[in-house]
Amino acid sequence: MDSLHEFDTSNTDDGPSIDFSTNTIITNPTTLANPVPPSSSSSTLSRYENQKRRDWNTFGQYLRNHRPPLSLSRCSGAHVLEFLRYLDQFGKTKVHTQLCPFFGHPNPPAPCPCPLRQAWGSLDALIGRLRAAFEEHGGKPEANPFGARAVRLYLREVRDSQSKARGVSYEKKKRKRPPQPPAALPPPPNTSQ
Repeated sequence: MDSLHEFDTSNTDDGPSIDFSTNTIITNPTTLANPVPPSSSSSTLSRYENQKRRDWNTFGQYLRNHRPPLSLSRCSGAHVLEFLRYLDQFGKTKVHTQLCPFFGHPNPPAPCPCPLRQAWGSLDALIGRLRAAFEEHGGKPEANPFGARAVRLYLREVRDSQSKARGVSYEKKKRKRPPQPPAALPPPPNTSQ
């Protein structure tokens, strides 16, 4: 993977990031104190592109703070799984354990001590963005750690366990077909004989 560009160490992002030394989400204090209008290059990027760049920078920061530090070229699906499990501590989705009386109830009537986790949909979208970013930074599709079989299986397991724990089934959305124009009616019969 000689052509793969390593992560940029300068963080020009104005969004929140994770301080891996203290495990807290932080925002850039200079941005809060001195709001600066975005540059023309960042204002032309879509919300998806900005989020993809933030995710890429966050994963790069995670690799740099890994013990021992990892280069992107040595990153595997196992490291991606480690990253996803690490992110669970910042999750906001209550996932009931099987021993919880609210297991399988989408709207529990009272609080419970079950853990907060990252929602399956958030993890799935994150992996999609990181998978695209990897290839945009010169990575080969066949060597993409975000597309590893272990990552796909992990996401499926998270989806299934969260759907059971919350009593919510994740069904594949059916594509909406564009409305068909009404069929042309045959011309009225000629009654003038």
